[in-house]
Amino acid sequence: MTQPGPSHTERVMWLRLARTRGLGAIGFARAIAHYGNAADAIDDLPARARSAGRRVLEIPPPEAAEAELEQIGRLGARLITGLDPDYPALLAAIPGPPPTLVVRGDLSLLDRPACAMVGARNASAVGLRFARELANGLGREDIVVVSGLARGIDGAAHAGAIDSGTIAVLAGGIDHIYPPEHAELHARLAEDGLLLSEVPLGQAPTARDFPRRNRLISGLALGTLVVEAALRSGSLITARYAAEQGREVMAVPGSPLDPRARGSNQLLRDGAHLIESVEDVLDILSKARCPEPPAHGLEDLPPEALGDLFDDDEPSRAADGDAPTDTRSLPALDRLRALLSPSPVSGDELARAADLPVGEVQAMLMEMEMSGEIATLPDGLVQRRRQS
Repeated sequence: MTQPGPSHTERVMWLRLARTRGLGAIGFARAIAHYGNAADAIDDLPARARSAGRRVLEIPPPEAAEAELEQIGRLGARLITGLDPDYPALLAAIPGPPPTLVVRGDLSLLDRPACAMVGARNASAVGLRFARELANGLGREDIVVVSGLARGIDGAAHAGAIDSGTIAVLAGGIDHIYPPEHAELHARLAEDGLLLSEVPLGQAPTARDFPRRNRLISGLALGTLVVEAALRSGSLITARYAAEQGREVMAVPGSPLDPRARGSNQLLRDGAHLIESVEDVLDILSKARCPEPPAHGLEDLPPEALGDLFDDDEPSRAADGDAPTDTRSLPALDRLRALLSPSPVSGDELARAADLPVGEVQAMLMEMEMSGEIATLPDGLVQRRRQS
């Protein structure tokens, strides 16, 4: 028998507490564990803040929560709270799960086994192809692919799994399209996949929002697979969250000559599972075990463990790869260079990945070969030469 969800009043109170500035996901969980419900927490927290010498606590009024719910409904989206029986069980099991989720699309994807797939924004053409192939293969086995809709590996993973099921976790509101060139993919995900975020509609992401998003990407999945990642990148943050959440960590090995593979190769040295095929991923996921979620995803914390409810306890990890980058604004030759790696690739595939005419790409490759920047193999594939 399906458990009933919260009443409208409970939903409004929960949303008001969730949107209280400075409370944070862990502070929210502690408040609910201590007070038992959002309404009592809202009644008492302002006094607690004053006695703690904090500034006035900014709890949104009921009208603001009602307006947000109405806005979500107009978009054809839905607010899922920690009180709802269909709150994702795997996400509920992470420390400090998001109190609310704004979702749009196919909600049944949250009930299927999932694998997170992340990697470099400035991915190589070979990496992009492999990510698409892996995502497509996982989809054929009924595995949902979770990623962050960023450029590079994220976009390739979503594209490869769009027909079978994929979830995009966004750092901003689900109605904020970023990057702009993913507008069509964003629209397709809203219909055939699922868009998910913990922040309100209309909110543009800031640098600190990307690590917060990363913990949700790993939290929704049985395991996280890194395809390409530099030593300092948001993908490695996602992998660290996965390990801390008790999930499987997997990585695709890359050439030691390619800086984009150093982070993923480091993960392998640190004990991540080596992935060379869809079958490798399926084998790891079949053995994955995740913690049992507590009720509503909230820890039953004793009063002495409350600590300071008002600390801003949101994830604050940073890495070079967290900040949005736009390689499409680069000159054509630099865009082509960014896709080349020591792994052989065809000119046609480079043209597709760079969104450039094949003839223009072939001309640039000829110049790069004459200058010694690349090597052309007997089968016509090209690879970047090792820098001396």
